[in-house]
Amino acid sequence: MSIVGPRPERPIFVDQFKNQIPHYMQKHLVKAGITGWAQVNGWRGNTSLEKRIEYDLYYIENWSLGFDLKIIFLTLLKGLIHQNAY
Repeated sequence: MSIVGPRPERPIFVDQFKNQIPHYMQKHLVKAGITGWAQVNGWRGNTSLEKRIEYDLYYIENWSLGFDLKIIFLTLLKGLIHQNAY
């Protein structure tokens, strides 16, 4: 697991989602992370799975060191106070 990357789902849900959500399995081509683009934008917890996947795929397609640093900064800045933070 890395610091930044798509958050993993529980294995039981992976089998379900890979057949229901287009491009879902692409997020499994990169290391999972403790934080990610979807999380800093509020798509965590009991939120839209489709939106989380959309943000995870955006991260994968636009990855850069600068993008990772931005996500880490945003995690520290608002990650602990957002309404969907756990």
